[in-house]
Amino acid sequence: MTTVAPGQATTRAARASEEALAQLHEEHGRALFGFLLGLTYGDRQRAEDLMQETMIRAWRHPEAMETDHASMRPWLFTVARRLAIDARRARLSRAKEVTDVVLESSAIHVEDPIEPSIQVLDVRDALKELSREHRAVLIEVYFRGLSVQEAADVLEIPPGTVKSRTYYALRALRKALKGYGEMG
Repeated sequence: MTTVAPGQATTRAARASEEALAQLHEEHGRALFGFLLGLTYGDRQRAEDLMQETMIRAWRHPEAMETDHASMRPWLFTVARRLAIDARRARLSRAKEVTDVVLESSAIHVEDPIEPSIQVLDVRDALKELSREHRAVLIEVYFRGLSVQEAADVLEIPPGTVKSRTYYALRALRKALKGYGEMG
């Protein structure tokens, strides 16, 4: 290690050698990357960024490599873990970034608040065109959420009749609503 006189800049003099960093990476890089991959929930890009930042910290602090410890791995893992925590906190404290893709896709899903009310009115008008029996079956099965057997019990008709009326009632309802939503 190069000694630096008091008051001198320590930018280059107090940095780890390339050979020491290469050896550090060779010995611990694979394990460190696996550790970081777990901390980032499999995000390879984030894990690589954190690995690089950890190695930069080792480069900036060569005194950490000149200890009597048998391995640098605990120090590297501690630094990496702290960097991952700091990065996560920083991400969570920032507002979400909005990209053009997000803006375009969200514009597609914006719905008119009046549209559901109009749909209800259209379905009510279409239901009025159905026979009393067909309307009763749809109300029990679809609007009240009863099973076929429960609707049959309420309407006092066989389950097969409930199924048949439901089929024909839906066909009639589709016909009554034909063209709905095509203007727009």
